[in-house]
Amino acid sequence: MISGQDKHNIPPMVAAIVLAAGKGTRMKSEKAKVLHPVAGRPMILHVVDAALGVAGNIVVVVGTQADEVKSIVLSHATVDFALQAEQKGTGHAVLCAMPALPENADHVMILCGDVPLISRETLAMLVARHTGNGQDITVLAAKVEDPTGYGRLKQNADGNVACIVEEADATVAEKAITTINTGIYIVDRLFLETALMQINTNNSQAEMYLTDIVGIAVDSGRRVGLMICRDNREVIGINSPRDLQSVESLISSQ
Repeated sequence: MISGQDKHNIPPMVAAIVLAAGKGTRMKSEKAKVLHPVAGRPMILHVVDAALGVAGNIVVVVGTQADEVKSIVLSHATVDFALQAEQKGTGHAVLCAMPALPENADHVMILCGDVPLISRETLAMLVARHTGNGQDITVLAAKVEDPTGYGRLKQNADGNVACIVEEADATVAEKAITTINTGIYIVDRLFLETALMQINTNNSQAEMYLTDIVGIAVDSGRRVGLMICRDNREVIGINSPRDLQSVESLISSQ
């Protein structure tokens, strides 16, 4: 449970899972990626702060340097943890976190520990859109000029979400799509439990892609929502020292 003043203004039916288990090999550092500082604080703390105002419980998935990540997060907020001992993909990471969710969590927000500029206001809007429209899954997307490195969000003829294609598996035509998946979702808890059991590893990475739950939702006639982030800067993911420098520059210019 979350302690502190924020707790009194939080709907208890929403829980958050923060994915923070990866090593981040492209950072070329011995330090776990989510522990690299952004504006003087480990980047994961920025994500936890954003989640504090919209989720009644937070579960952080740890793996690389798990004890250090736990210690740093617990010095800032009271959260729960789940261990992803082997890196088998984002779907597997969420699967590891499910047992740690409280029973009263009807909706699960999924966040990335390496997207430190995401705001509490955007997450609150995502929750409101999801619950207000009675959706089973709502994807936070962004429209960008250069989608390189991101999963592409495919839409059907009527503009509804069809599926998300990871860049490694995308065709040339799919790579030209400029609506990207930010890796941030809110999902009906019961649907999430069912969908995770249907994810396979038939992809170029041989991993459980969390993005597959969107296609599963579409194929099963579930209500799939989409929200375009108003400020693309909020959803910049940090995967390299260059990304980190770019985010630091954005912060210093504000």
